Amino acid sequence: MEISPDPLSLKRLLTKNQNWHSYYQYHQNNGLPMREEVPWAITQILSCKNYVKGHAQYYCSNKSCLHEKRVPFTCKHRMCNSCGKVASDKWVAKQKQVLPKCSFQHITFTMPCELWPIFDRNRHLLNKLPTLAAQSVLKLAKKKNIKPGIFTALHTFGRDLKWNCHVHLSVTRGGLSLDLSEWKNIYFPAKNLMSVWRHGVTKLLRDAFKEGKLNLPHNIAPYFLNKLLNEQYQRHWRIHCAKKQNNAEKDIAYLGKYIKRPPLANSRLVHYSGKDVLFKYFDHKSGTHKRLHLDVYSFLKRFTQHIPPKHFKIIRYYGFLANSVRTRYLPLVYKLTNSIFDFVHHVS
Repeated sequence: MEISPDPLSLKRLLTKNQNWHSYYQYHQNNGLPMREEVPWAITQILSCKNYVKGHAQYYCSNKSCLHEKRVPFTCKHRMCNSCGKVASDKWVAKQKQVLPKCSFQHITFTMPCELWPIFDRNRHLLNKLPTLAAQSVLKLAKKKNIKPGIFTALHTFGRDLKWNCHVHLSVTRGGLSLDLSEWKNIYFPAKNLMSVWRHGVTKLLRDAFKEGKLNLPHNIAPYFLNKLLNEQYQRHWRIHCAKKQNNAEKDIAYLGKYIKRPPLANSRLVHYSGKDVLFKYFDHKSGTHKRLHLDVYSFLKRFTQHIPPKHFKIIRYYGFLANSVRTRYLPLVYKLTNSIFDFVHHVS
């Protein structure tokens, strides 16, 4: 394989050999469907920092100086490596100021891979998954008369860019009592979370099918759907509960890498031969770093499938962090958690 002499980037990969144009024309000529947000997103990325998108022009305050500077506008799209990093850094900085001083726990909600293609064909249902994950936590907390704070991030990709629906959730390991007078600690058992999550996702798919709003993949016949859901419901769905952290900074930093940035960083692109792409990734199952070799069309297919719909909210907030109630509850949370944090810090 010929090694590219210039540093690889997503934008360069799209423009080199007219890769994106060829990929787009291939879909058009063969009548292959392409979601409308895909060409729109790629156009934004390609026009980023290009003068065709517009620019700001600056002049020296000294009228006798003829020097001027033009700064091209950026695209501000989350799939752009450059703009995504800036937006992600801003989000991380803001969350560090907003989130209370208390213990947090990172929980990952997954589903059997047999259900992934259904959500790929029914993107409107992705909008429901973060709420189902949050409700799994809130339902257990309600039994303890506690309102925790939650933020979630929906991911559709694995490290190798395959389609993989799962929800990352970060929750406070405590919450407000219903009378708002104290901060109460709480523990979330993975087994109980799994039962609520599994029931919620299964019901979501059954209800969508009954309402005629479920577009099944070609390999799943309508009469087979009920059997498929029954089989998957009998399985154990993996819910990963990480060890609690003294604050939310680790979760913020982790989620910040993905929520406003593309699923593949430029640093993971290794080689481009003119026909094939080689990129590296970390395999969680084996615990090793691997490399994946794909032709350009296969790579673009994997990458573009993760472009979210326009205005889709990757990050959602629930509990006392919900946007509709946080102005009411957060001052109380700050007051209660700060007093606890200061006491623990003083004792230690």
